[in-house]
Amino acid sequence: MNGKDTDTRPRRIFLLGGTGTIGRATARALRAAGHEVVAMVRPRPCADALLPGVELREGDPTDPASLARDGLRGERFDTLVSCLASRTGAPADAWAVEHDAQLVALRAAEAAGIGHMILLSAICVQKPLLEFQRAKLAFEEALQGSGIDWTIVRPTAFFKSLSGQVARVRDGKPYLLFGDGRLTACTPIHDDDLGAFLAGCVTDPEARNRILPVGGPGPALTPLEMGEMLFELTGRTPRYRRVPVAMMDAIAGVLGVLGRVSPRMADKAEFARIGRYYATESMLLWNPETGRYDAEATPAFGSRTLREHYAAMLRGEVADDRGEHAVF
Repeated sequence: MNGKDTDTRPRRIFLLGGTGTIGRATARALRAAGHEVVAMVRPRPCADALLPGVELREGDPTDPASLARDGLRGERFDTLVSCLASRTGAPADAWAVEHDAQLVALRAAEAAGIGHMILLSAICVQKPLLEFQRAKLAFEEALQGSGIDWTIVRPTAFFKSLSGQVARVRDGKPYLLFGDGRLTACTPIHDDDLGAFLAGCVTDPEARNRILPVGGPGPALTPLEMGEMLFELTGRTPRYRRVPVAMMDAIAGVLGVLGRVSPRMADKAEFARIGRYYATESMLLWNPETGRYDAEATPAFGSRTLREHYAAMLRGEVADDRGEHAVF
């Protein structure tokens, strides 16, 4: 996006998923750009503290009646921004949120005359092997076939998802590596930079009806390089524990067999496949012609670096905010 013909006049924005970390960052960026933001949230204490300057409307965004009655209220909005995302990645949860709830939002937007929907998706849908990726893609297809303008933003990786081992290294434990630590790479993007990118899509005409992959500033980092970074920041002697990918395959295989008779084990098998996917697939733009991930072709946005984020965590200035996405 170059924004040369951007119309910067304030818009009225309806925001879903606003209480998540990316949603909060997006709300801040929208407000900083001068937009009026209305967010529909589930009832929770102190929600107003999470979204200062945003009008909050309580309700159930997955219920069409509540979305229309409690959220949109028959009012005019220019743009719907959806940062909704599955909390766990379990198949049932993924389809309920990544597809069904998003479809409810899309239909409500169409009925309300909203002309533009901005969807927060993920770059991993380029190679869909998991249920949550299939659910995301199914909704992306529905959005592109709708009667309104759309923007699909596919970020690379979030800082919080790469922060699970900060405390391990700080406490003198070894850094966990899958394989040799060089199997994957990514250019992660900070919440605030991603929020600013999403907010920019509101007024930039070049963002309309496009799929926009986006990462943070390079260079691309491997897990081994992230570990080296943490050992340098903490002053500790590097110690690694390597986990063979074959072990992950074996665990997923056993859980998959058990999952045929137990829904609980089926979910655990999917979590194991998710872990294996992120241990072996880079979060970069995929080049189908070369059959490789391409760091140089992955669009970069923002200025905040993972190193700065790790340093802030070690100083106690940033909390571990992974929630249910924690792995280690």
